[in-house]
Amino acid sequence: MQIKKLFLQNFRNYECENFLFSDGLNVLFGKNAQGKTNCAEAVFYLCTGASLRIRHDKQLVKMGAETAKIVAEAENRYGKVTIEAEISENKREIRVNGSKINKNADLMGHVNSVFFSPGELRLIQDGPDERRRFMNISISQTSPAYYTALLRYNKILDQRNALLKNPDYSLVLDTLPVWDEQLCRYAAVIVKKRREFLEKLSPYAKEMHAFLTDDQEELEVKLDKTYKGDEEELAATLARRLSNNYDKDLRLGFTTVGPHRDDLDVTISGVDAKAYASQGQTRTAALSLKLAEVQIFKDLSGEYPILVLDDVMSELDLPRRKKLLKRISGIQTILTCTHAERVLYGAECKKIRIEKGRVKE
Repeated sequence: MQIKKLFLQNFRNYECENFLFSDGLNVLFGKNAQGKTNCAEAVFYLCTGASLRIRHDKQLVKMGAETAKIVAEAENRYGKVTIEAEISENKREIRVNGSKINKNADLMGHVNSVFFSPGELRLIQDGPDERRRFMNISISQTSPAYYTALLRYNKILDQRNALLKNPDYSLVLDTLPVWDEQLCRYAAVIVKKRREFLEKLSPYAKEMHAFLTDDQEELEVKLDKTYKGDEEELAATLARRLSNNYDKDLRLGFTTVGPHRDDLDVTISGVDAKAYASQGQTRTAALSLKLAEVQIFKDLSGEYPILVLDDVMSELDLPRRKKLLKRISGIQTILTCTHAERVLYGAECKKIRIEKGRVKE
């Protein structure tokens, strides 16, 4: 799975620019605030239909322009694929091989991508939302069923939460079972897929972390709750949990149990990483999770995703930089940095210098 060409028009600080990528390591280098991360962001956007940096697509449009356009020519194991996105103030349109898609679920899987930046330290340091987001983005790229279930679950959850705020308690208690039946159906899909994902992620993350730390530390990742059984059993378990929490939910005005409240337990050598990990340990743990994610994509799709590493080298010491370069050999990688010669150590790559939103030869 590779991206061959990328075209940006009025995207972020780019007016009109073309990128040609090799099938190995591609290094976007230049001074800070020149547009390196913007290019990396565009690649991830075409893979997932979303940005990791902003909430509203209109922020992607260059100041003073009305419409931004991103086009990628890529290849997966089935052949060539062209993905186009046009983004304006009030709408966007995405096409795959010329055909308009109406929902993100139809975009997922054509070209997969794993994105890592210093901001991904939130995956370890911040609250459960960040770890759920990590699972949701990763699983959705290989499972349209998961993505669809997640959208429907969140919609029903919003309606259930609105109902819990209704002052007519008898109406609420009569209506809750109706919403719960639908909620549990989609929750079971989410929980099952997350469980399968973690069963793959945990050993890979442990292996990657041991490699990066020379076996000096041990990384463990698991869901903070134990879910057992098939989808039918999971739905029944979740239904009981919802029913048992009616009083609490009514008192607080929101749904207190379900996969929207789940978290990951991340430990380093048996110690809670969120509470006690140093900055360096946090960085290595987050990177290990992302490299494990890369391997999961390979297992599920038969080919590696595009790996995007935004300013990661400046945050690693020399031994771990070299180990990372060794690990990503054979994977198409887009890496951004300020000084290519300081982080490559002779690694074969294609260098692309960026200056004020332009590619410089």
